[in-house]
Formats: sequence, structure tokens, C-alpha cells
Amino acid sequence: MAFLTIDHLRFLYGSWQLSVDATLKENSCTAIIGPSGAGKSTLLSLIAGFETPKKGAIYIDGTNITSLPPGKRPVTMLFQDNNLFAHLSLFRNIGLGRDPGLRLSPSDHSSIRQAITEVGLTGLENRLPHAVSGGERQRTALARCLCQNRPVLLLDEPFNSLDPAARQEMLILVNQLRHDQHLTVLIVTHNPAEVAKIADSAIFMCNGNISECGDINELLENPKTPELEHYLRSPNA
Repeated sequence: MAFLTIDHLRFLYGSWQLSVDATLKENSCTAIIGPSGAGKSTLLSLIAGFETPKKGAIYIDGTNITSLPPGKRPVTMLFQDNNLFAHLSLFRNIGLGRDPGLRLSPSDHSSIRQAITEVGLTGLENRLPHAVSGGERQRTALARCLCQNRPVLLLDEPFNSLDPAARQEMLILVNQLRHDQHLTVLIVTHNPAEVAKIADSAIFMCNGNISECGDINELLENPKTPELEHYLRSPNA
């Protein structure tokens, strides 16, 4: 049964147009792949509410969220830039996910500590961002998403700046959290072979459209369009 439905979504930016229809199952992990400028990040921004579609609708668990502001959507988003505040401890950076003014209740503190444990930052929560590694900073940003308790997690190439071993660790962590917290995950990536280890399905975007979609291993092993075949042969894929 569809959990996230993108229904005849249209977005215009000058002469460029995005046109997408898709349905995703609950608790699934979907990789969004494609060349630069294909519309991958724009699609995530539309789901998150950072961009406004010209036409169409987005449904999550049967509810039309198209007109809701980002803060009211059951969605969180993790970017390549972790957006941590240098003067705040990891704990307080995570706390921004509960209250932007850091007016934290005992319940908020409990949720933050749980998120810290889940992402493996126990013992580091009082450090400043400059005092931890790049991977630990991304774990902090991920914990900030988790403590908001929203069922859809959008990942916009958040691990690209990490080394291969750290990227693998983060993907394993995301997959574990997906199952533990019953999250529905969409991840934009230029490393489809890496993400195939955790993703159930893939969407290949080209020129603002979905060119192919389906089981990720099937797409990677048997591309049906010349565009996907060309993309998979490129050095960045």
C-alpha cells in the first residue's frame, strides 16, 4: 500500500520543468539517482515544503500535505551541509530539532538523549562541532532529524564529503534506524552501488522526469533506457 504518493506534481523554474508521479511504500528506502540538474534535490525540496509546485499534490499516509509549511509536515531532511551551529554543543544542536528556541522540557531532554544513543554519540554530546569528526557531525545532524519523530526522512547527498568507510557506516546506521523507527527514507546519491546495499528501490531522474523506477538491483544491472545506461557508465555513478 502506498505511504508516500506524488500525484501529477509539476514545478517550473524558468523554462525548466519537473514533472513527477510516484508512489512509495511505508518503511521503504528509495534511492534517487540521475545526472546533475535532473531534479533530484528539487523533488526532495518539494516533498519537504521548501519549494511550491505549480500543480499536483503530495500525500503522506493518505493526508494531502501540499499546502502545509515545512514545520508542519511529517518530514525531516538531512543535507550535505550539516548546518550545525559552531558555538553550540552537540546536545544543543540536536535540541534545535525539538525547539528552535531551545526551550527544552524534560520530555525533550529524554528524546534528545535517546537520539544521541541511537546514532552512537554517547559521551560526545557536550563537545562543540569543531571537536568531533565529520562523520560525528553528520550523526549529530541525523540525531536532530530523529528527535523530531517524523516518519519520512529525506537525505540529500548528506554523506558525500565523508570517506568511503565513514559513508558505509552512515548507510548502515540509516538502514538500522529505518527498521527500528519504521521510517520511510528517500536518499539522493551519486553512488548508487553503495546505496543499493540498503535501498529497496530506485528512481532514475533525467531532465526533470522519472525515466525509470523499480527494484534498485534490477535498474543497476539491466537499464532499459540509454540515459540510465549512459549515467551508470559515467565516472560519478
